[in-house]
Amino acid sequence: MTADLRGLGRGSAGAVSVPDAPRGTGILHLGLGSFHRAHQAVYTAAALPAGGDWGIIGVASRSRGIVDALHEQDLLYSVATVSPRGMSMSIPGVHTGAYVAADEPERVVADLADDDIRIVTLTVTENGYSYSPSSQHLDVADPIVRADLQGGAPRSTIGQLARGLQRRSASGAAPISVLSCDNLSANGSHTEKLVREFLHELPGGQGADVLAYLDRAVTFPSSMVDRIVPATTASLRDQVAATLGVRDGIPVPAEPFTMWAIEDRFAGGRPAWELGGAVFTDEVGRYEQLKVRLLNGTHSLIAYLGALRGVATIPEAIALDGIESAARAVMRGEYEPSIDAPTGVDVRDYERQLFARWGNSALGHRTSQVGTDGSVKLRQRIPAPAMRALALGEMPHLIALTVAAYLSCVAPLRGFEPGVHAEAMTDAAREQLSAVASTAIAGRDIAEYAICDMRLFGDELAGQPAFIERVGELIDTIVRRGVDAAIADSVSASGGAALRTAAGVAP
Repeated sequence: MTADLRGLGRGSAGAVSVPDAPRGTGILHLGLGSFHRAHQAVYTAAALPAGGDWGIIGVASRSRGIVDALHEQDLLYSVATVSPRGMSMSIPGVHTGAYVAADEPERVVADLADDDIRIVTLTVTENGYSYSPSSQHLDVADPIVRADLQGGAPRSTIGQLARGLQRRSASGAAPISVLSCDNLSANGSHTEKLVREFLHELPGGQGADVLAYLDRAVTFPSSMVDRIVPATTASLRDQVAATLGVRDGIPVPAEPFTMWAIEDRFAGGRPAWELGGAVFTDEVGRYEQLKVRLLNGTHSLIAYLGALRGVATIPEAIALDGIESAARAVMRGEYEPSIDAPTGVDVRDYERQLFARWGNSALGHRTSQVGTDGSVKLRQRIPAPAMRALALGEMPHLIALTVAAYLSCVAPLRGFEPGVHAEAMTDAAREQLSAVASTAIAGRDIAEYAICDMRLFGDELAGQPAFIERVGELIDTIVRRGVDAAIADSVSASGGAALRTAAGVAP
């Protein structure tokens, strides 16, 4: 059916109106994936009527798929907002260009130095920042970073930012802001630290003038982004085509909920993103805790348990009584006590929204997608709340279960089959963990290796033998008695069932 339809373009938008093309370009975005197209681009589209040349040049890291499709469709695509009540469509229409950084690395530097560009936004995932998880500093041992420091067209995101700002400083270009939209703690200051470290490492003191330019003309605001954006499927493309009456090769599905909290420190101006619902606040760190722990931390547990139970999607997983009980117990008993909620945010209402969002059966967010890259994601989510509990003499049983389920998915002990959804998860640490798991005698062996030897979850948890022991016990329970037994053990030990009843948080 879709092959017979005309393709989406400025002259063939079908049933949805297309906004006028932006008057000019003011934003360079690194990481042209689905999340950017369903989040920052949508907020920018809402802001354009307020004025300003805020069109976006989108830069994909390596893949040509999105870039080629955008060029075929006059830089247009659709966003399908999906809920059990139905699907609504919009076409942001804010991009003014698109290319692949791996193919044109020098172009990234040139665009960063362009006087018209006043904001650089990033969604390159936690892995894209070239830092050592153990030290939190720039990974100068990374061969790509080493090559970028020596010169030539930079390949790392941090190298591109630093080299672009170096050229911008030399040309005397206007002030600029670098806005990270990735799930990193204090993402603005973290990005600034890495860029400054790169500049300090440049040979021959090349970075001195640039560092002075950063002091006077560059800001790195922090932000917190929140919207569930699952992978696009062939079925969605067919639904979109039937709704629009034209064929869109790259539609993006997204949930109705969306949030963006931003620190209002922009050196060269900004779009009126508040028209799209963005919140400008000095409490970005509090919003970050809310999202990274209550949403992301709990989401990880649901994904790993769901995969081990053999279910493909988050809605299927949260519909299972045991997993729902575990999710409520970890959220209320282990994550919530560790957060300092933003002013005016009702935590109970936020939690109710989370369970409604996870239960959005029309969205079909896959457990394998949520569970991917756990070695990076969990480090942002679990150490602080786990250490808080341990410091009070309490065992965070459900956080321990999260780690046990993660390890059982990506590095199962010999003879244990985690299932196809766990096997579909990709993780940079999988190969190293699996090599140890293949010879491990018990869960404690792989738990100790991941937590102590690899320091996947930071230095502090590596010094907590009781926590490591608990993770090992739960891995053994998963292997010998099944994931349901591990869930029941953890929820019972945490008092989670009583906590749920007392809280009165009904589905």
